Amino acid sequence: MESLPPCVVFAAGEYYAVDANRANAVEVPHGAFVVAADGGLDHARALGVAPDVVVGDFDSLQGDRPTCGEHTIALPPQKDDPDLLSALKIGWAHGCRTFHIYGALGGRIDHTLSAIRLTALVARHGGIAFLHGDGTIVTAIRDGRLDWPAFDATPGRMVSVFSHTDVSRGVDEPGLKYRLMDGVLDADSVLGLSNEFLPLTPAAVSVREGTLIVTYPAEAPGPKVTLRHAPSGDLGALDTSVSSLLAG
Repeated sequence: MESLPPCVVFAAGEYYAVDANRANAVEVPHGAFVVAADGGLDHARALGVAPDVVVGDFDSLQGDRPTCGEHTIALPPQKDDPDLLSALKIGWAHGCRTFHIYGALGGRIDHTLSAIRLTALVARHGGIAFLHGDGTIVTAIRDGRLDWPAFDATPGRMVSVFSHTDVSRGVDEPGLKYRLMDGVLDADSVLGLSNEFLPLTPAAVSVREGTLIVTYPAEAPGPKVTLRHAPSGDLGALDTSVSSLLAG
């Protein structure tokens, strides 16, 4: 997975001022595949980033609407898939399995919850997605492990772990302030709330069976990702239909 190009997605939600630790800085790695989802194009333009693909129904775009062409995919306003899911599908089809998503945390809580659930969808297929915003990163890992190297962690900056699946087994949190080893978390448990990195101490969060949602401070180094299963399947084709359950 590390040899594949990452995908950077500009979503239409909240972006935050960069602090002294550059915790909210938008980073586009060299060679990354860039997708702007609807109003995310405004933010990409403001940062001088030219997306490889622009996708959306453009209901949240404030600037000029992109000209339809090979780099623009216009979607109908009524559809099952939100623009962010469409952006992830495009990145996956391009061969990306690691996603860095900006503008998907904060603002509307339903959009935030949807974005978090989409990280679990990516994890279920053997990829990984990181949501960046307000000094925090949110990700999901399924049957795998996140390893952080030692760094000068600031006390009081929280690491939290929740089970997205009904049950997550074999949950380990070595190197954190409150060590959980071979634990079992269920979807209703908040046992993993408000842990912390320890200064100059390597740390990890791992799960033997299940999917975890993990939140951690943005100033932490990027974790090494180890998965027990190779990426499989796909996120599906772009879907512009409206489910019969939702049709008015």
